[in-house]
Amino acid sequence: MNSLVFRRPVLLAAIALCGSLCLSACTGGSGEPSPAAAAPVTIAGVTITPDAALRATLPDAVKKAGKVRVATDIPYPPFEMYVSEGSKEMTGLDYDLGRALGAKLGVTFEFQAQKFDGIVPAIQAGKYDAAISAITDNKERGQVVDFVDYSASGTGIMVAKGNPQKIVTLDDLCGRSVAVQTGTNQQKLLEKHQDKCRELGRSAIHLQTFPKDSDAQLALRSGKVVADVLTKPAAGWTAKSADGGATFEVVDDPAALGGYNASPNGIAVAKSLPQLTDALQKALQQLIDDGSLTKIYAKYGAASIAVKQATKNGAVD
Repeated sequence: MNSLVFRRPVLLAAIALCGSLCLSACTGGSGEPSPAAAAPVTIAGVTITPDAALRATLPDAVKKAGKVRVATDIPYPPFEMYVSEGSKEMTGLDYDLGRALGAKLGVTFEFQAQKFDGIVPAIQAGKYDAAISAITDNKERGQVVDFVDYSASGTGIMVAKGNPQKIVTLDDLCGRSVAVQTGTNQQKLLEKHQDKCRELGRSAIHLQTFPKDSDAQLALRSGKVVADVLTKPAAGWTAKSADGGATFEVVDDPAALGGYNASPNGIAVAKSLPQLTDALQKALQQLIDDGSLTKIYAKYGAASIAVKQATKNGAVD
């Protein structure tokens, strides 16, 4: 009995010490709970696990919050989409990329819808830490935000499944009927290419313009045109998703795998968070090196726009 009396204060002291240590561990010594690192995620059949060393390089504010506040303009297939009509659950290439980067960095990427023209000002105002929204990395934007470039995309050519006309390049469109959406960069590209057709001694491209690309797709379905010219990511997604992939396919010109006049798309990051920019670049490079990035893009029919090297501020104009 006496031994029990003597042990009890020791036991209580041990419990108190343990509680103190546990509280310190849970709060990081600051008295405030620290969020747990993000769990591994599986995307496009690839499981991505946190890298503790990379997480340690994040800004203290991001580590403390356990999340990166990300703006995106939705919908813009295949980059940003809702799972279904009326749903607020997001999906898409950019969304999955954010999930993958978050898993690698051990934090959550919290996406919020934001009109495109308001994204950069909102980052500058501190509302968001970053944005992933198929934003072209150009020098004008680069003056106010930093970029980590994750894709390079331009104009693509979509043809009927099986490519019956054996179209490979823009030159193969000379003398043929081609659909394009009115007022787009793709229309300008085709109009400019008419000079090349003449140089080759071929007939001009017979342009058929439509107010919406969905109308151009109908023209291709019905055989009124041999190709629909649109952005390559949109072409890849349409070919993959329309009728389960049974109707269209995308031409891969060996000289322009990312598309014609391809420009870099970047993750825009607040200039006040250079550590976040550096961590994102390193995390992206890991996804490139282990093949995860290409597999994620392939899920959306856009493997050809994946970059081979994670670069910062790679604007060309």
